Amino acid sequence: MNTSPVVPDAEHETVPIATNDDVVRARQLVRTLAQRCKLSLVDQTKLVTAASELARNTLVYGGGGVMRAGLVRRDGRAGVTAVFEDSGPGIPDVEQALTDGWTSGGGLGLGLSGARRLVDDFVLDTEPGSGTQVAVTKWAR
Repeated sequence: MNTSPVVPDAEHETVPIATNDDVVRARQLVRTLAQRCKLSLVDQTKLVTAASELARNTLVYGGGGVMRAGLVRRDGRAGVTAVFEDSGPGIPDVEQALTDGWTSGGGLGLGLSGARRLVDDFVLDTEPGSGTQVAVTKWAR
């Protein structure tokens, strides 16, 4: 996994995440971008699933926030990046939060770790009391 964040280009779109309907809108935008980037159907599904999990985490654990998503290019490759940001409580133990099966709520504990497995690049930036930012990218093959 790459550790340097890839930020969507100037033509990114921002979706506020404050309700369940916003989670759906975020997922739909990511699907549209994945299709525009010509990701395979399998890679589209992986990226949309990761985005759905991260949007839900932004809402449930971060108290809401935003998603910025867009098409990106690096080293001659095209991809889709989605960045999820919130001003919530942050994640006190990142290693634990990325462990399969661990959850701070009533979920299955597959949100962050599952999202990380589904994408090509995953960058998590968080500090207790300062919110969380997660950037994910899926590259066209």
